[in-house]
Amino acid sequence: MLPYERFAPFYDRVMDDPGPRAARVNDCIARFRPGAASVLELGCGTGSLLARLDTDAEVWGLDRSPAMLALAAAKVPWARLVEGDMADFSLGRRFDVVLCVFDSLNHLLAVGRWVSLLEAAHAHLDEGGLLAFDVNTVGELRRLGEEPPWIYDFDGGTAVIDVSFAADEAGLGWTDWDVRIFEHVAGDRYRLHHERIGELGLPLDDVRALCRDGFELLEEVDDDGAPATDASVKAYYAWRRVDQR
Repeated sequence: MLPYERFAPFYDRVMDDPGPRAARVNDCIARFRPGAASVLELGCGTGSLLARLDTDAEVWGLDRSPAMLALAAAKVPWARLVEGDMADFSLGRRFDVVLCVFDSLNHLLAVGRWVSLLEAAHAHLDEGGLLAFDVNTVGELRRLGEEPPWIYDFDGGTAVIDVSFAADEAGLGWTDWDVRIFEHVAGDRYRLHHERIGELGLPLDDVRALCRDGFELLEEVDDDGAPATDASVKAYYAWRRVDQR
C-alpha cells in the first residue's frame, strides 16, 4: 500500500497547523517570483497548502496517494490535481513556481530519487522560475528518534507515533515513523490503522551540491530566518532555475 493511504483520513487532525508554513511560502513567492501565474506543488497531500496560497495563479498539485488527493479535491476544487510520483513525472508544461514543502522531499529514501525530483522540477520550471522546498535536517531526524513516542488525542481517536533513527558514515540519516491510529468506533471499541513512513535526511552541504547544476541559491534559512545548519530543525530553501551549467 502506498504511504499515507491508512493515515490520510486522520492526517489533518493529527498534523501541525499548516498556516505558518503557508505564510512562509506566500512570502517566499512574493519576494522571489512576484506575479507568478502558475504554481505546482509536489507531494501536495490533502491540499492544505494549496488552499492557503495567496495568489490568483493557476495551481496544480501532484501526489502518489489517491486517498490524500481525494481529500485535496474537496478542499481545493479549483486546483488541477494529478496522481503521480514526484520524482518521476511529466506534465507537458512549465510553471513559474514549483513547491515541495512539509518535508516531502525527505520521504524520498534514496539520494538518486532526490536527484530525479530536482531534475523533474528543473524541466517543469520556466527560465528564472522559483523552486522552494524545505527539509528536516539530519540533526532534527536524530532528535526525533531520541524522543519517546508521541501520543495525540484528537476528535475521533488517539494517535501514537514512534520514531527510530539510524545514520551511516557519510552523514546520511534515516527515520522510520511507526504510526498507529486508534479510531474510536463506539464505547470502548477502537479500530487500529497502522502505517510505517520513512524519511531520509542529507547534510545541507549535500543538498546544496545536488541543486548546484540547475539552480541558483536565493535563500537557505532556519525557522527563525537565520542561516540554516545541520543542527537546525528545518532548512528552508529558495532557488532560481538557470540553464544547466
